[in-house]
Amino acid sequence: MMKLVCASANPDKVAEIEQLLAGIVELMPRPAEIPDVVEDADTLIGNARLKAAAIVAATGLPAVADDTGLEVDALGGAPGVYAARYAGEDCTYEDNRVKLLSELQGVSNRSAAFRTVAMIVWPDGSEVAVEGVCAGVITKVARGSVGFGYDAVFQPDEGDGLTFAEMTPEAKHTISHRGRAFAALLSELEQR
Repeated sequence: MMKLVCASANPDKVAEIEQLLAGIVELMPRPAEIPDVVEDADTLIGNARLKAAAIVAATGLPAVADDTGLEVDALGGAPGVYAARYAGEDCTYEDNRVKLLSELQGVSNRSAAFRTVAMIVWPDGSEVAVEGVCAGVITKVARGSVGFGYDAVFQPDEGDGLTFAEMTPEAKHTISHRGRAFAALLSELEQR
């Protein structure tokens, strides 16, 4: 089984990645002594690369990273790559959801898409990157209690009218941006 160090410092993301790679990849935790990586790239792939490369440099082991953006059509693609800090530095998931719903108050076009880039970087500098996308709409109110981030306000087109926060993790992984990205990543690994 391939061993990869998980570059994410977000425990919710780490839990999802572990579920998505279970039985195929042995996911090693990010060493606690490694400081947070400044994600200052203006693209998802750039931020994923920054995180994975930092972990490889610190550990000498191959690393897996992802970066996710939420692109809302009525907001010109915002929050995009800034989704995690949309309401400001050190904001909570709730802060981000409140800001998003406030900005969409009275807006009829609520179409949006989640986009995830998943990437592995090896110590020799080689890398593989893939993308997963899930289209949907932003709901008018938060619904559900499962998941994290924007899950309670994102209703995927394929989700039978449920938000991600109303789905079981298994149902979410089947259609989510992160589920699709990591399925594509595993497919790429099988071809190597």
